Amino acid sequence: MTQRKLPDGLHLDTLAVRAAIDRSQYGENSEALYLTSSFVQPDAATAARRFAMEEEGYTYTRVGNPTVTSMELRLAALEGTEAAVATSSGMAAILLLGMGLLRAGDHVVCSQSVFGSTIRLFSGEFAKFGVETTYVSQTDVAAWSAAVRPNTKLLFAETPTNPLTDVCDIQALADVAHAAGALLAVDNCFCTPALQQPKRLGADFVIHSGTKYLDGQGRVMAGAICCDQKYVNEVFLPITRTAGMVLSPFNAWVVLKGMETLGVRMRAQCDNALALATWLQEQPGVARVYYPGLASHPQHALAMRQQSGMGGAVVSFDVEAADPVQARTRAFHAIDSTRVCSITTNLGDTKTTICHPATTSHGRLTEVQRQAAGVGQGLVRVAVGLENIEDLKADLARGLTGLKALQ
Repeated sequence: MTQRKLPDGLHLDTLAVRAAIDRSQYGENSEALYLTSSFVQPDAATAARRFAMEEEGYTYTRVGNPTVTSMELRLAALEGTEAAVATSSGMAAILLLGMGLLRAGDHVVCSQSVFGSTIRLFSGEFAKFGVETTYVSQTDVAAWSAAVRPNTKLLFAETPTNPLTDVCDIQALADVAHAAGALLAVDNCFCTPALQQPKRLGADFVIHSGTKYLDGQGRVMAGAICCDQKYVNEVFLPITRTAGMVLSPFNAWVVLKGMETLGVRMRAQCDNALALATWLQEQPGVARVYYPGLASHPQHALAMRQQSGMGGAVVSFDVEAADPVQARTRAFHAIDSTRVCSITTNLGDTKTTICHPATTSHGRLTEVQRQAAGVGQGLVRVAVGLENIEDLKADLARGLTGLKALQ
């Protein structure tokens, strides 16, 4: 059926609901879910042209699927990029990025504060194939610039970081990368395009774990790279067609439906997070609170400019302790005393989650790597959901009360 073209200049909330709806002949209002592994061709000659990529048309879901295409187009519209390629998870997106852009002998500059699995991917898997990575302070632009070499091909950052919410200056890092003839990739998992659009600040690639806020309800795994169309066509699609780290149609459909409420969810969760972070600052037993929305955060002013005036939905805090052993005991007590929060490492859910990063999300790192990332034994991360804020305060208060009595 004929599709009505959307007008230009629509707000992000409208695009999240309306972008990339390709209705079938039946005129469905909700996006169709195409659960099929292959597509029937009208004749052998058309099949030959489509498999040779000489003619548009779907052939096999590992190569392309209408539901996945809708998810990619909608996410690209929200991020302000020409295109996007969906993957089976956020880590698969970073793997695809490296496979497409890096070769033996290349060099990467990466924030030392990124997600633990990202560090392991660069230092472990990519290193096997001759790619060297230098880790630098997330917030020190001079350190990024000093680390660049003639063979540097990629700068990689996530902002805010997991779990300490350090914020990097995307525009400044883009300038460093481009001056050296390199490219900048930014993991936008914590903010999503509802708060931050790295491409508009100079980033070349925007990475997503759709498992988090894009889905928003902890239902499926998904990932994506948002970028210029030429990179999708010439660099990434040839790999996904062969290697198969593609997103399933069902998961793409779930993320499509999740994106419809992205803006309203993020605003509500950011409000809850700010209220919780402000409250945590006043609680006995809490040594420090990490949240970009607080004026005490070192990059507060930058975050407010770069993140549409909101701090995100992740709050971390250190418990007061005399040594690492006591810190871990007290952190575990604070976590185990909760009754409303879910003890799980996932984030981006409507349900508030709580975890101990040093033994979960960053548990596979060496102690040296954890220390460099600032992840101590007393650190607790809370990914704030949509529950009533007073219930969340009361839930955390159960564990914070009496912490000093623990040895």
